[in-house]
Amino acid sequence: MSKQIINTPKAPAPIGPYNQAVRTEGLLFISGQVAIDPATNELIKGTVKEETHQVMKNLKAILDEAKLTFDHVTKTTIFLSDMSLFAEVNEVYGSYFNGDYPARETVAVKGLPKAVNVEISMIAVISL
Repeated sequence: MSKQIINTPKAPAPIGPYNQAVRTEGLLFISGQVAIDPATNELIKGTVKEETHQVMKNLKAILDEAKLTFDHVTKTTIFLSDMSLFAEVNEVYGSYFNGDYPARETVAVKGLPKAVNVEISMIAVISL
């Protein structure tokens, strides 16, 4: 098994012992992203929709670095600070796909890094 580490300055630097993404065996595993603006390294503290847009921009930057698109995404996991945010996050999240949506689960958790409201991780297939 070989693996390739994917990191880009266009997404937030990892805040722990992990990488933004790892490519292996035809798959790309993207670590959970939160609403940090990579240009300033500051957390976006706006509405949950603004947070979600930043999360999706960060995920897109990592996909771009791996020369992939949201069309390659086969599985996502969305973590929310409160399930009452589901509709707003879902609306923004869905706007990044062309209707061919990946498999997904959405869960509410007790807490997320930096007290954010949303974190999203992805798995993408390298070739379709």
